[in-house]
Amino acid sequence: MLKSDFHKIKIFSAAIFLAALLFSCGNDIKEVQDFLAEKNLPIGVANDVYLIHTDSGRVKTKLITPLMYDFGNRTEHPYQEFPEGIEVTNYDQLGDSVTLMGNYAKTYTKTKISEVKGDVVVINHKDKSRLYTDQLFWDQNTHYIYTEKAFRLYRKLDTLKGSGFESNEDLTKVITSNPSGVVYVKEDNEIKTDTIKK
Repeated sequence: MLKSDFHKIKIFSAAIFLAALLFSCGNDIKEVQDFLAEKNLPIGVANDVYLIHTDSGRVKTKLITPLMYDFGNRTEHPYQEFPEGIEVTNYDQLGDSVTLMGNYAKTYTKTKISEVKGDVVVINHKDKSRLYTDQLFWDQNTHYIYTEKAFRLYRKLDTLKGSGFESNEDLTKVITSNPSGVVYVKEDNEIKTDTIKK
């Protein structure tokens, strides 16, 4: 009987200590956030994230990542960091999709601009075009992607390589500097082959 009472007292004492700790920490959340920001620590950590964003019952975006850090406590440039990679798929109204993948990503909350690095791939699933590069910036507001790094773009009829690339996120309107490759251009219902070298 004595052993059982001692066990109950230990549990009760631990519960009181935990409650006191929680109430003492809960008084000033701003102080905790400032402390985390000062030590460059995130205010939130999530593992095995599978996030689906819908609008009016329609899936618009799907995000998958093994690890996400939330640095929303930064006053100047709050951001989310994905140190173990990210996969984001955007769906249009017809259900067609574009996927962006990379080994590392950082998204700035205020500007909605993301930097994706390491084995970056963008896939337009409808027309099977693929972009490969080592670093890419993605503006979520304008649905625009760009890089100054070397890239390879494979489309149904042509292949482009070079450095410096801009496009809408579905890879259908491309601007590039220093390109090389074979491009097929349809003009007056004729398909012509043109080799671009600079």
